[in-house]
Amino acid sequence: MVKKTVSQNKILFKDAQRYLVGGVNSPVRAFNYVGGEPLLFKKGRAAKIYDYDGKSYIDYVLSWGSLILGHSHPQVVREVGKKVRQGLSFGATNETEILLAKAIQGVIPQAQKIRFVNSGTEAVMSAIRLARGYTERNKIIKFQHAYHGHADYLLASAGSGLATLAISQSKGVPRDFIKETIVLPWTDALALKKTFVKYGKQIAAILFEPAGGNYGVIPPDAGFLKYAVSLSRRYGSLVVADEVITGFRFRFGALCHELGVDFDLICLGKIIGGGLPIGAYAGKDEIMRHLAPLGKVYQASTFAGNPVVMSAGLTTLKVLSALRDGYAQLEALTEYLAGSLEDKAGPDLKISRFGPMFSLRFKQKERFVKFYQRMLQRGIFFAPSEFEANFLSFAHTKNDIEKTIEVAKDGKY
Repeated sequence: MVKKTVSQNKILFKDAQRYLVGGVNSPVRAFNYVGGEPLLFKKGRAAKIYDYDGKSYIDYVLSWGSLILGHSHPQVVREVGKKVRQGLSFGATNETEILLAKAIQGVIPQAQKIRFVNSGTEAVMSAIRLARGYTERNKIIKFQHAYHGHADYLLASAGSGLATLAISQSKGVPRDFIKETIVLPWTDALALKKTFVKYGKQIAAILFEPAGGNYGVIPPDAGFLKYAVSLSRRYGSLVVADEVITGFRFRFGALCHELGVDFDLICLGKIIGGGLPIGAYAGKDEIMRHLAPLGKVYQASTFAGNPVVMSAGLTTLKVLSALRDGYAQLEALTEYLAGSLEDKAGPDLKISRFGPMFSLRFKQKERFVKFYQRMLQRGIFFAPSEFEANFLSFAHTKNDIEKTIEVAKDGKY
């Protein structure tokens, strides 16, 4: 009699459901969109992650885009280990956060002053508060389907988990909290102009992602962004670039620079933390000096500038600096993967791609679910939603890509 193997993943997920809401700490992790129980992961190495049953997966989620060097990069792990032995947290300024700020400023000149926080949500929320305090205006402009974190006033018509779960706006957010948020269609220049004509002197800032990653991948429109900047300048509003996803992903620095798009404040996250929790917002000194302790715009955090996180981020940027000529190769590898998947998986699959970032969408959701579950069973881990982005890292090899293509070609979706 063959003894049935007990899945450690299933045991752990049952436990997780007892103690965590839905068994997860972020909604998209629940696999509601694709069905079935979510995976739990024990470890990662390079481009692969391993669940609690010992099965390996080629990882295209990469902690939602944070791990551009892949999992457990040796230099990052080594430097973090050294820093851990010196202390986990001080609640005070340390040398490593100064060095990370200097490294960021070195490639993003507009980041004359930087404030570190603990997440992308916190970075954008704080940047908007600063913009409102600096301009003494209340209204902000954002675009449909753009997800800028879960601050109340930014959840109007957002992407990411809200789109995945078909929630247009979260419950618990009073309408008064979003009445100063103006949501416009992406790339609608006429609607943008009319909004500035009507509300111009009330608009504190316009907020945008140069490339969208939370309603499927949305490639940038440099012409529209430059027009948005020109309107903002005409009416005295600030320009806030949300590069939490895009910063250091397509080049060593800000995507806005590659597009020729100016900004006043920039929000960063994910890659600059090397896989540990981080966010940052930065801008011109004349604006940033309005933050406490120099100014009257208040924002504080116990763990901001944590030395262990700063070490992971600083080491990641050092490695990326040496790899900066490899971004083109990473993009070419992604283009090859995307084209091959569309070819092998059939005409109903459309891949939206920009640089090493791509999203998968079928004409019917049911076909995506079938495709997703098959790929997962065969050891390929994509984002469990058509609305989320997938990523390549510098750790992905041509063999990883070929294996992914090989798995995709066998199925009928």
